[in-house]
Amino acid sequence: MAILVTGAAGFIGGNFVLDWLAHHDELVISLDKLTYAGNLENLASVTANPRHIFVHSDIANSVVISELLAKHQVRAVLNFAAETHVDRSITGPDEFIQTNIVGTFKLLETVRTYWSNLDEAAKNEFRFLHVSTDEVYGSLSKNDPAFSETNRYEPNSPYSASKAASDHLVRAYHHTYGLPVLTTNCSNNYGPYHFPEKLIPLCILNALNGKNLPIYGDGQQIRDWLYVTDHCSAIRRVLARGTLGETYNVGGWNEKANLDVVNTLCTILDELQPRADGQSYSTQITFVKDRAGHDRRYAIDATKLERELGWKPAETFETGIRKTVQWYLANQQWVSNVTSGAYRDWVNQQYQA
Repeated sequence: MAILVTGAAGFIGGNFVLDWLAHHDELVISLDKLTYAGNLENLASVTANPRHIFVHSDIANSVVISELLAKHQVRAVLNFAAETHVDRSITGPDEFIQTNIVGTFKLLETVRTYWSNLDEAAKNEFRFLHVSTDEVYGSLSKNDPAFSETNRYEPNSPYSASKAASDHLVRAYHHTYGLPVLTTNCSNNYGPYHFPEKLIPLCILNALNGKNLPIYGDGQQIRDWLYVTDHCSAIRRVLARGTLGETYNVGGWNEKANLDVVNTLCTILDELQPRADGQSYSTQITFVKDRAGHDRRYAIDATKLERELGWKPAETFETGIRKTVQWYLANQQWVSNVTSGAYRDWVNQQYQA
């Protein structure tokens, strides 16, 4: 028996593979298309692990997926594969539609065919877990209650709209075909192996290189921050004990404004790797034009996950962000390798003051 993890060379998928292998003896098949954010170095520590197989392919490749499912008697598929960066979805939405909607549809069709041919016992044990985002719910005002699983979908970017569509497809395949699915909607993840175009790793990298720390608008956009290994433990719990057809919101109970997050990073860097001139890294903060359709606040109510499955995060924001900064300081070679010329061009284009 085995599990198949799609998007396994990405940030969250890669962390999940490492986390799973640390907790289970089961074979893991990692599949990734290796686009800009798919980085095999994320899986370098398990390259020689006999319980891990990497396959370079697309979730839309039904032939490859079918062969893997049958050959390894896969008992669960965990779908992390997605285009995720909101800014990229604004300037180039096509890839988001193809991967997040068409790709998820193709994957569901392939998995449904495989599942339909299993014997009854294997059918009952099989799971398809779809990893999604809180952005499908839209934006909250300052005093609104946090998103629950019953919130109406109101996506505001091409990215969140494409993820909302994929969620609906997963739900439909359960209600129409009986496919045993589970869906998780998470808040903003952070931690090791995060591709450095997202806020936290970008600001760590820029700070250390003496560059501006770009903050959209007034920096008061609020997000709920979830340490990535906490997210991994939540997914393991949902996979093992979640009710079929249900959605579980995964949050860190850590609402922070973007500006506060960056100031916290600067304080930790001031302590761990002070600037040569003795000034604070916070002097590098620069406010840039806000992005189009920027959601003001996200917040996750993860009460259902705690009440029904007994899960809650192990990390506070303070412990998680310190671990994150320490990881980036200790893994400068990974950072250097991932920051290609194409990445630098993207950042320069996107964050012009």
